[in-house]
Amino acid sequence: MEEREMRLMKGNEAIAEAAIRAGADAFYGYPITPQTEVMEYLMETDATARTGMAVLQAESEVSAINMVYGGASTGHRVMTSSSSPGISLMAEGISYLAGAELPCLLINVSRGGPGLGTIQPSQADYFQTVKGGGHGDYKLLTLAPSSVQELADFIALGFDLAFKYRNPTMILADGALGQMMEKIYLPAQRPRMTEYPDWATNGTPEGKERRFITSLNLLPQEHELVNIRLQKKYREMEQNEVRYEMIQCDDADYVIVAFGIIARIAQKSIELARAKGHKIGLFRPISLYPFPYDQIREMADNPRIKGLFSVELSAGQMIEDIRLAVEGRKPVGFFGRLGGMVPTPEEIETALYNYFNIK
Repeated sequence: MEEREMRLMKGNEAIAEAAIRAGADAFYGYPITPQTEVMEYLMETDATARTGMAVLQAESEVSAINMVYGGASTGHRVMTSSSSPGISLMAEGISYLAGAELPCLLINVSRGGPGLGTIQPSQADYFQTVKGGGHGDYKLLTLAPSSVQELADFIALGFDLAFKYRNPTMILADGALGQMMEKIYLPAQRPRMTEYPDWATNGTPEGKERRFITSLNLLPQEHELVNIRLQKKYREMEQNEVRYEMIQCDDADYVIVAFGIIARIAQKSIELARAKGHKIGLFRPISLYPFPYDQIREMADNPRIKGLFSVELSAGQMIEDIRLAVEGRKPVGFFGRLGGMVPTPEEIETALYNYFNIK
C-alpha cells in the first residue's frame, strides 16, 4: 500500500506540494490573489532542489501560458495556476494548447468578477471553463474539488487525464478552498518522467524523424478533419470520464445540485432539512466537463423526485447544464450569491423551501 503523509495544509500549499509529489517537471506562473501561495510554496520549499522541477515566475500570465505550451510540447508534465482575470489573459494560449493537443495542468483558484472584482471566492468562471473561454470548438477536462484533500488528489489525476487524452486539464477551485486549512493525506513521491511520448518535440538526433507541433492549418478541408478528430476525442471523454457524488439521494423528494465549496455547505443544509423531516439529497458534479448529464437526467425521470435545485456562487451558470439534462421533466430552482458572498447552510435551506413551497 502506498505510504501517505498526514499534514495540516492550506489549499494553495497542498496544490504545490501535490505537484512536486506528482513528479511535475515545471511550473510557470504569475502572482495573483488568491492563489499566489502556490508559486511561493514551490520556491520556498525549493522544489528544484527536491526533484529538479523548474519553477519560474513569468513576466505575465500571457508569458506563463506560452511557457506551458513550450514545455508541454516536449512531453513533460508542466502546469500553471492563476485566478479568474489571470485565466482570462491565458485564454488564447489555452485554446492553442487544446488545438495542438498538448497535455498540461491548469489551476484556477477563482475569485469574484467581472473585471478586477474581489479576492473573495466565486464560481462565476464556470462558463469560461466548460464552454470554452478562448476561441474555437475545444474542451478542457475539468475537475471541481470540494476539499483541500481533493485539491491535492486531483493534481496527479489531472496530469494522468491530460496525458491520456493529449488535452489540457483544468482544476476549477475557488478562493475559499485555496485559503482554507484542512488535514490532508499526501501521496508518496512519484518519479519525474524519463520516457516521453513519441509525439514530443524533444530533440532530433541522427536517424530520428523531425516532429512538428502546431494548431495552425490554413487549408480548411484539412483543418476540418483536425476538428472532427478533436470532437471524436471529446466524445470519448464524455463516455469515460464522468465523475460525480450522490449523497442521500435514494429517498430524496428534492435534490440540491452543487459543486466545489458550495457542495460542502449544501451537505450541511440537507442535514438540517432532514432533521425537520424533509427528504433532501445532494448531487455533486466532480467533473464539470464532461458534465454528468445522464445521471441528472435519470434523477429527472425518477417519479419520486419532485424537483432539482442548483446552488452556485454566481448568477446562475451551471443551472443551464442542469436544465439541458432535465429537458423540462422536472422544475429546476436556483439560489446564488454574488460578488464573493458565501451562503450559510440555513440560507440554502430556506431558499429551497421558498422556491418549492415546502412547509
